[in-house]
Amino acid sequence: MDIDFKKMDGLVPAIIQDSKTLKVLMLGFMNEEALQTTKSTGKVTFWSRTRKCLWTKGETSGNYLNVVEILSDCDNDTLLIKADPMGPVCHTGADTCWNETNDNPIMFLSDLQRFIEKRHEEMPEGSYTTSLFQSGVNRMAQKVGEEAVESVIEAMAGNDSRLVYEASDMIYHLIVLLTSKGLSIEDVARELLERHNPGWHKH
Repeated sequence: MDIDFKKMDGLVPAIIQDSKTLKVLMLGFMNEEALQTTKSTGKVTFWSRTRKCLWTKGETSGNYLNVVEILSDCDNDTLLIKADPMGPVCHTGADTCWNETNDNPIMFLSDLQRFIEKRHEEMPEGSYTTSLFQSGVNRMAQKVGEEAVESVIEAMAGNDSRLVYEASDMIYHLIVLLTSKGLSIEDVARELLERHNPGWHKH
């Protein structure tokens, strides 16, 4: 990574993004020393333009930003740092410096997909997911159907909390079934995205 620090007198902007929710958390500035410190410690460290010194985010509050990945833009003069925050990022106590809530539960579906794929690769003993893969496609498909029926029952009964519970079971088993066929929940998302296009026609 060859970063051009000359354009802004030795500094480059560093955009910090939550690695899980993909929310933009804050913007800071780094010089070469700050970048090297960030890489070596695994904690986001900036150059303070007012104090003229390095400062590690969280060094007083404990709300560190643990580095997951560092990327450079196409001009090599801006950094995108994906991190896991240890608490609120803004000095005001807000999750982000734009006073947004750092919450995006839908992103967990991708994490769950990766987890299930890992189970499929490793097949650890004692895992319920492993037992599903070992049971075969017919049984996995049957489980999806059973959980779908349970979801319908709870919806008709007006029990919202149980509907969410059973729908969660259904989605989990659906991801297992998709994974067994070499597919993923992202394939379903792509199909839905295509259908959202005004020009889409049913096959």
